[in-house]
Amino acid sequence: MRLNKFLAEAGIASRRGSDEIIRAGRVTVNGNKPEEMGALVDPESDEVKLDGRMVILRRHAVYCMLNKPVGYLTTVTDPHGRKTVMELLKDIPERIYPVGRLDFDTDGLLLITNDGALSNTLTHPRYQIEKEYRVEVRGIPSPDQLSSLERGILLDGRLTGPAKIHIDSASRRKTSLLVTVKEGRKRQIRLMFRHIGFEVYGLTRLRVGPIHLGSLKGSCWRYLTDNEIRELRSVAGTA
Repeated sequence: MRLNKFLAEAGIASRRGSDEIIRAGRVTVNGNKPEEMGALVDPESDEVKLDGRMVILRRHAVYCMLNKPVGYLTTVTDPHGRKTVMELLKDIPERIYPVGRLDFDTDGLLLITNDGALSNTLTHPRYQIEKEYRVEVRGIPSPDQLSSLERGILLDGRLTGPAKIHIDSASRRKTSLLVTVKEGRKRQIRLMFRHIGFEVYGLTRLRVGPIHLGSLKGSCWRYLTDNEIRELRSVAGTA
């Protein structure tokens, strides 16, 4: 098994994050620092340490969902002492990590797991995992404006991928839309609507792949059901 995959499946970080940890010289295998990034390890016999502490490959995978409230960072810790989503998950004994990110001012569905391989697949843009959001804007975007977002617009010199947009409800003052994308650039939804002249004042993630937020209340979490885990692994190709 590649060392970065071992670290990811042990819940240390994503594969990309594990590469950075290895590059920083924080990992040893049988007492030696790896000489190349693609180093292989045998989980049954090799001794892997991070910062001098033994890393054990997790055999008990944990899968949770949280209805993240506004005002929490999607990180494990924050050097400035701001609130993180992990403060809402203190009842879970295993070391777990958020899957991707939700902005500080965005609420809704956040998956949490120690399955590094699944987390990497769900967050990497090449796997095209759908994310659905409820978007609240003031005023009513025109059909042409929404069509331009669906086709893709330039953000930071790159075209956004195709999107699906459906108006859920509308009045003179505000519009509620359902937006589905297959990528997760930083503040992408807000920037897309700003591009056509609308500020987003409410943004909630409703779905990641086959997993729906449903009736889970704000700031609450629950374990995924066995069926939800199977569906998630199936769509991510990690069954």
